[in-house]
Amino acid sequence: MDHPRELTVEAPRAWDRPVVSVPVLICLSLVGGQMPSFSAAANLYTLGTGGALIWVGLSNRVPPRRPAPTRLPPGALWWLLPVTVFGVFEGATFVLSVGDEFPTFSRLADPLLEDHLVRSAAWFAWLTAFWGLVRR
Repeated sequence: MDHPRELTVEAPRAWDRPVVSVPVLICLSLVGGQMPSFSAAANLYTLGTGGALIWVGLSNRVPPRRPAPTRLPPGALWWLLPVTVFGVFEGATFVLSVGDEFPTFSRLADPLLEDHLVRSAAWFAWLTAFWGLVRR
C-alpha cells in the first residue's frame, strides 16, 4: 500500500545529530584557523568547505528542521538598510583603495584575526551559520 509523502517520517541520520556535526565543525574550524590569511591553501580550503556545504544543502541529504517561510515578515525589510550601507561602504573603500586613512572593516579585523585561536573561532562561527542555512 502506498502511503502519502506527508505522513511518512524519515529517521534522523546518525551524522546529522549535533553530537556528530558540532565536533566535525570544530575540527574543520581548527584546521582553517591554522592557515595564514589569504594564502592559496586558505582560499582553497574556504572554497572546498563552502562548496561541500552547498552541495549537502542542495542535494537534500539533510532533512530541513524548519520549513522556509512563504513570505518575509514586515520587519525583515529593515535589515536590508544596514546590509546595503555596509556593502556600499565596504565596496567603495575597497574600490577606491583609500588605505589607512579610511580602512575597510576587513582591514580593521586583521589585527584580531592574526591569532590562530580567534581565527578558528571566526571559522567556527562561519561554519555554524552556513550549517544553519543548510539545515533550513
